[in-house]
Amino acid sequence: MTTDVAKRSQDDTALPGVTWEPTTKSDAEVLDYLIRSRVKLLISAPFFGTIATRLKFIDASAWCPTAATDGKNFYYNKDFVAALQAKDEEQVVFLVGHESLHCVYDHMDKTQLGMRDPRLANISQDYVINNDLIEANLGKKIDLVQICHDYKYRSMHWLEVYDDLFRQAEEEGRVIDMSTLDMHLDGDSNGEEGTGAAPGEPGNDGSQGPIKYTDEEKEQIKNEMQSAVLQSAKVSGGAGNLPSGVKRLVDELLNPQIEWQELLAMQIQSVIKSDYTFQTPSRKGMDSGIYLPGMDYEQTIDIALALDMSGSILDDMAREMLSEVKGIMEQYTNFRIHLFCFDTEVHNPVVFTEHNMEEFMDYELGGGGGTDFMCCWNYFKEEGIVPQKFVMFTDGYPWDSWGDENYCDTLFIVHGDGYGGRTPQSPFGLTVPYERNK
Repeated sequence: MTTDVAKRSQDDTALPGVTWEPTTKSDAEVLDYLIRSRVKLLISAPFFGTIATRLKFIDASAWCPTAATDGKNFYYNKDFVAALQAKDEEQVVFLVGHESLHCVYDHMDKTQLGMRDPRLANISQDYVINNDLIEANLGKKIDLVQICHDYKYRSMHWLEVYDDLFRQAEEEGRVIDMSTLDMHLDGDSNGEEGTGAAPGEPGNDGSQGPIKYTDEEKEQIKNEMQSAVLQSAKVSGGAGNLPSGVKRLVDELLNPQIEWQELLAMQIQSVIKSDYTFQTPSRKGMDSGIYLPGMDYEQTIDIALALDMSGSILDDMAREMLSEVKGIMEQYTNFRIHLFCFDTEVHNPVVFTEHNMEEFMDYELGGGGGTDFMCCWNYFKEEGIVPQKFVMFTDGYPWDSWGDENYCDTLFIVHGDGYGGRTPQSPFGLTVPYERNK
């Protein structure tokens, strides 16, 4: 999602060209400002303070105009920090909280960026973080320089902010002309061992340039920070007293959702009714002459599977879904699957049973228009189909209604992160996020 309108060649958005009056304070005094602010956070906002204690302060005045973080270090310009302290020490608290939140949200991870413009992404991330800090009443909003802040972006993920900013730029035919409070680093070493000196080695202590990490080191930093986020949430008494964005993230970490494959199998199995009968006695105890009733399974499973082919679901993802269903159905001897694709109407409906299941993986996918969920229920009603379970594989963005909640039990397997992991939730039935097999 990059055009000449929204694109800038310079990815460094941290107040380009800005210089500060050289401070008369000593290096130790400036460092003490940051340490004191971190202590304040530990007392007033333990979650943020605990995260901040994991970051190593590094004087990076030689290359960093304001501040930056790579998830492990807190780089700062001593003249900028001194100027903030002289104006209001609570603005230094805000700065420490700002860098800490970049780590919490893992904004250093380039995989979140995709094909988006890095500069606009940085701006979007700052909008989210600054709103969170103001919502949490952390320190005082920085006014020494103009920062990215707009209340309309409250509780939004940075991807939502990005889309809104991008749309504005497209509609107004202009370049987004903003600066971020800090520099956004990813510790990139292009995956090469030894690119730049390793942390702590001569030539790369962070004072002359950001420390570079291998892919393995970046993954370790990410995992350590995720553990720190969980620990910090516990220290602060859970997610209840955190900004809404952080709360969602912590809730997801503390309460991981069940995998879609497991839930799919459970939902299909749930339609099987059973009872005890002596017609098929239990094998247990038969060797000792003890006859107990066995389970009498009603093995007729009648389900419907719909694949939303409106454009966001790739063929190989649909094939993965078919493969998973096929594997589940191979456990049973009597079943019926109403399989079809849809966009604004139903395409290629086929009924599969145990007698033609060998053709299941050769099913022809069709569709590719808009997205109208109700066409599935209209099809059921027109054909007189009432499935015991309806499974819809979709991106979770219908044009209008999610469907008829009173018609049959429905499981929505939703592909895509929505906005940053916030899977769209159906107003009825069950919703589970789809994740591709590794």
